Amino acid sequence: MPQVPQTFDALAVRTWCGLALEALGRAREEIDAINVYPVADGDTGTNLYLTVESAAAAVEAVFAGYEAVGRDGTSVAAAGRPSLADAARAMAHGALIGARGNSGTILAQLLRGMAQVLAADSETAHTDGRGMRLALRNAADSARTAVAHPVEGTVLTVASAAADAASDAEGDCGAVALVAYEGACAALTATTGQLAVLERAGVVDAGGRGLVAVLAALVETFTGEAPRTHGRGQETVAGGKGVVGTAGIPGAGTADIRDARSGALGAPEAATGGSPGSRVHGADERDAATDDGADACADGAAEDGHPAFEVIYLLEAEDAAVDRLRERLDGLGDSLVVVGGDGLWNVHVHVDDAGAAVEAGVEAGRPYRIRITHFGLGDVHTGAGDGRLPRERAQRAVVAVVPGEGLAGLYTEAGATTVLARPGEPPASGELVEAVRRAHAREVVLLPNDADLRHTAAAAAEQARAEGVRVALIPTRSAVQGIAALAVHEPERRFDEDVVAMTSAAGATRYAEVAVAERQSWTMAGICQAGDVLGLIDGDVAVIGADLTTTAETVLDRMLAAGGEMVTLVLGDEAPDTIAAHLESRVRESYLAVDTVVYRGGRQGALLLIGVE
Repeated sequence: MPQVPQTFDALAVRTWCGLALEALGRAREEIDAINVYPVADGDTGTNLYLTVESAAAAVEAVFAGYEAVGRDGTSVAAAGRPSLADAARAMAHGALIGARGNSGTILAQLLRGMAQVLAADSETAHTDGRGMRLALRNAADSARTAVAHPVEGTVLTVASAAADAASDAEGDCGAVALVAYEGACAALTATTGQLAVLERAGVVDAGGRGLVAVLAALVETFTGEAPRTHGRGQETVAGGKGVVGTAGIPGAGTADIRDARSGALGAPEAATGGSPGSRVHGADERDAATDDGADACADGAAEDGHPAFEVIYLLEAEDAAVDRLRERLDGLGDSLVVVGGDGLWNVHVHVDDAGAAVEAGVEAGRPYRIRITHFGLGDVHTGAGDGRLPRERAQRAVVAVVPGEGLAGLYTEAGATTVLARPGEPPASGELVEAVRRAHAREVVLLPNDADLRHTAAAAAEQARAEGVRVALIPTRSAVQGIAALAVHEPERRFDEDVVAMTSAAGATRYAEVAVAERQSWTMAGICQAGDVLGLIDGDVAVIGADLTTTAETVLDRMLAAGGEMVTLVLGDEAPDTIAAHLESRVRESYLAVDTVVYRGGRQGALLLIGVE
């Protein structure tokens, strides 16, 4: 048996995130299929997977950061590993910024609740079995608080049951995790009888099932083995109607899933009084689902007459403003979940007026990564929910990762489907796959616009190809290379010819960025100090300076020394307005027949991006 951690440390957090991602990857389609309550949009498994993928990526980035310190001059051994607090906070932050859907948002708060205990500054360490008990309790309580109108029979019930079971558990982390998992399994089986829609469909709650998979991964982290309770064989679940799926968690049989999904998606029986298994949207069931007859629920909109839009965004705001936002959004719709803290929040709500929900966020602070989904229009899981024919696929589309809101607008105007990558928050492969799906085209050109996203983009392209989309990945390493590629894009010509032209344009564009050093480091241009201005050409530090304008001018001169016809400048929010005029003047006076174009990139990380074609 491989060595496993005995206490919660940074490596345990890393292992748990990896195992949880694998478990949700195996169970994703099954969880999607039993997603009948409260909105049968068939994406709970996918949303949970994307949420954990973001959490795992954030933890990996923390470990990579320590390894990077070693490459900068300190031995890797001396650099050490991140602390438990570092890893736990990264896990929580990654889940927060990557949370998708109601279940994903609630899972993000569960992970945040655990991280608050694991990363707490106190004289008593929270790394043993007792610490895990406290973490599970805080996770369940904080998640319940984040939901405006909790209802039993959902992921909240399963989380509370896990914490309740763990509260009486003795032993180390592995023993406590196993007891919590067993309590969650029992609660999950019981959800079928707690909500009428689940009982009619013969399935358990989809969000709760995903949480059980995550807890199973927690057990495996500390024991080295997947839990045997409700094991991985096709055993009948005691008291339930389903079987145990490949992820080792109670589920629904294939026939049950087909029946549940067809009914939940508005099959004719739902309107004509057909079989109970397919009627899931009746007002009588809504009243039976809750003691007080409230329409709101813990993991989605009301079963009957739910609002038309799902609105999700990240929000930078103070606590007091978020309290007012909760009241405002609660009056606009239902399925309200607001998670986070310390100035950064993830907001999820179902409303009929999506614009009002976004405006409320603007009044509270600064919303971004805004996602609005129209339930009636359907998606890759549901098809056209209003009876209309699915939208015809376009022949070709471009999907691009962009580092700032300004460039996102530029790319969108040029016809591209964009994925926003904020500083320190690179998109996961699942986000790129979702963007390819949104593009809704037979052929897609994918522009990662970042050398570090090469493998992520390749994985996304492979997944999209498996779904029948022809995808060409152009290895653009900067947004300015993407701009060059997009400028020569012609959807009317043959796919291969278009890809070759775009690849050639990107390859003929040298790229640079000007940024500020965050710490002392060894570079190709020498040792820099924190606060120095760095000029990177084609990914390597070429200039170290003290003044932004002077450094940018030096970088531009070096790039144009080899010739060029077009200079592209993309200014970040923190770049002074004068720098663009200065560089334009420099090009006009010193380099004949070279044109300059300037764009505002927004919050893009670098102060300035430069492209020379």
